Amino acid sequence: MRAVLQHIHSLKSQGKKAFAILIDPDKVPVSECAALASNINAAGVDFVFIGGSLLVNDNIRRVIPELKRLVDVPVIVFPGNLLQLSTEADALLFLSVISGRNPEMLIGNHVVAAPILKAAGIEVLPTGYLLIDTGRATSVHYMSNTQPIPYDKADIAACTAMAGELLGLQLIYLDGGSGAEKTISTEMVSAVADSVEVPLIVGGGIRSRKQAEAILKAGADIIVVGNALEDRSETSLFRDLPALIANF
Repeated sequence: MRAVLQHIHSLKSQGKKAFAILIDPDKVPVSECAALASNINAAGVDFVFIGGSLLVNDNIRRVIPELKRLVDVPVIVFPGNLLQLSTEADALLFLSVISGRNPEMLIGNHVVAAPILKAAGIEVLPTGYLLIDTGRATSVHYMSNTQPIPYDKADIAACTAMAGELLGLQLIYLDGGSGAEKTISTEMVSAVADSVEVPLIVGGGIRSRKQAEAILKAGADIIVVGNALEDRSETSLFRDLPALIANF
């Protein structure tokens, strides 16, 4: 097991929680990377995820090496498509959208990407990605051409996660998508956490300390916050999460 994946599994084995910030590179000019990195380092963020369902410029290739140079934690690509396969990050979430039935998102794109990633030597994190319906159609819903798991179908999510684990995937990621109206239910998070042994990542719609705490208590190992941190009125969440996580 390679360094980043081993670190994530080690945190889980010790019963420790973690906090990842998801960065949309379209919204972060290179000129702002130094200030962003300073905030990340000061706040005690554990992982930086970078990417998105649709990027309209090539900024990701400039932002990744700059953030990697400046932050103290792993920078991990969260690729929305094959054009986001930067090999300059510390690792890449090799996402298989196991909640859907689009063959390109299950294995097709992976076949195309495999020789590139293998040759580059970047650490790959095999991840079962489950898109959950959280009240509105999101970019990932549209771009992945997949149907999300219904909000109240915790049993479907749990069985899907189990299948991913049995297939050998090393992480499970429950996501409501960018701009989710609400968080994934604690019932679903708990059902999935109880059904698998691999680390569980949960993101989408987390905008308050109370929401974050509920999802962590339900069994998430890593929580991911993105949109809330782009809203200047929500910067308190950025400050509160590391202290909250430290108390688990």
